[in-house]
Amino acid sequence: MDTESTYSGYSYYSGRSRGSHRHGERSRDRHKSRSKDSRSEKSVTINTPPAEPLLGDSAIRGEQVQDDNWGETTTAITGTSEHSLSQEDIVRITKDLEDSVGLDCRRYFTLTLAVILGLLVFLTPLAFLVLPHLLWPERLRTCGTACEGLFISVAFKLLILLLAVWALFFKPPRAGLPRVFVFRALLAVLVVLFVVSYWLFYGVRILDSQDEDYQGIVQYAVSLVDALLFIHYLAIVLLELRQLQPCFSLCVTRSTDGETRHYNLGQLSIQRAALAILEHYYCDFSVHNPALLSASKSRAAKHLAGLKVYNLDGEFPAAPAEGPGNNAAAGLAHSQSRAMIAAAARRRDSSHNELYYEEAEHERRVRKRRARLVVAVEEAFTHIKRMQEEDQKKAPGDVMDPREAAQAIFPSMARALQKYLRTTKQQHCHSMESIQQHLAFCITNNMTPKAFLESYLTPGPTLQYSRDHWLARQWTLISEASVTSGLKDGTVFLLKCVDFSLVVTSKKIPYIQMSEEYIDPKSHKFVLRLQSETSV
Repeated sequence: MDTESTYSGYSYYSGRSRGSHRHGERSRDRHKSRSKDSRSEKSVTINTPPAEPLLGDSAIRGEQVQDDNWGETTTAITGTSEHSLSQEDIVRITKDLEDSVGLDCRRYFTLTLAVILGLLVFLTPLAFLVLPHLLWPERLRTCGTACEGLFISVAFKLLILLLAVWALFFKPPRAGLPRVFVFRALLAVLVVLFVVSYWLFYGVRILDSQDEDYQGIVQYAVSLVDALLFIHYLAIVLLELRQLQPCFSLCVTRSTDGETRHYNLGQLSIQRAALAILEHYYCDFSVHNPALLSASKSRAAKHLAGLKVYNLDGEFPAAPAEGPGNNAAAGLAHSQSRAMIAAAARRRDSSHNELYYEEAEHERRVRKRRARLVVAVEEAFTHIKRMQEEDQKKAPGDVMDPREAAQAIFPSMARALQKYLRTTKQQHCHSMESIQQHLAFCITNNMTPKAFLESYLTPGPTLQYSRDHWLARQWTLISEASVTSGLKDGTVFLLKCVDFSLVVTSKKIPYIQMSEEYIDPKSHKFVLRLQSETSV
């Protein structure tokens, strides 16, 4: 009798609850799980695009796909937006503004120094030629034919130097690096020391003594221009040619979904390698989609939840005192614990079945809505062809332009496209305005329905989408070694933005030893001898 009452006092939680206490526990657990989900969502920040997404912002994270009967009467798509800012958002925006102001100041300061150094370099040879005519013109000797020929040489060399410096240094900045570029700073210091030394020699040997040999002064200016040309050649070797030969293989892995790419780079510093990685990232990696990670997170949280045991009769019984009469209760508790462990193990073993059926159902839904989308787009493009045939019969003033044609046929495919984007978690990557622009572009260039759908059926590189969806305001380079040091075998550094990070690992390309084996051409020759007799 005690055993039966003990078994009736405890039960495993499975299926629907059958008591008010169990309902209270479930409501509290649901409230806790929702609060945890809300706290976890606050840690991820997604920049809001200026154009409204096709489905709104609420569908970005973890939203379940609606039923197929949703929006049966929808003929057009209108978007509404509700923007709210928290204290964390205000602090983040303020920090971003301060960082952008600091980067702008540093960029303009660097540009100012470069302009001042360039003016010093190009005006110094001209000053060497002009100062003698201004300070002691009556004592200068007449410049002969050879001296006048040097004027032409100086003019053309300065023109070549000007074009070369403009092509190599005066480029639009690609990024703001955390530290100075060592080789560029070294070249700038070398040029400053070189020009200052020439000025010192010019002041001591020419200005003080007021040298009368003007041809020697012109040759001195020509030597300065020649030296500047050699320094420019050194800059080309250090800044451009040195990094062309691949020396390291870099493995780049995105931390959220594990997408990986490999790149071969030459002798670069860590910050320059990070810049090269980011340039390849926007062209090679697919756009980061945090909505694809919400399903796996919710599934993992559900599977991690342990098996719960509830007391339907009230409080758990107190620990029994030691005695022979309580051995049965101790054995019962031990058997219950073993039953709980076995039930939890069976639940873990069945989780892969749940995952399999979830993925199969998702693939079925994607194929179904993809087929509907393909049919809707083909019908819309067929309607466009009929409209074009009718426009040829109309007057020139009544012809519809591609933008108006796209707006006219867009409602017929909007619902199917909407459902497909929601199912594949791409709704935040494509706004209604961008879809209409792409549709007008396809109509203008006489593209097929398949060409229009390729942008939505196959996820493209990051640059394919709007800049507001993927362009990070600032990347943070995290490295144990100095970012100005060169790449080495086993170097690891991180490129971190708001939503994810890129983990980069470098491996040195091994030295390859090749050998040659000579094969005698005569060794391939053979003789085929046929017998004249035949078998009978």
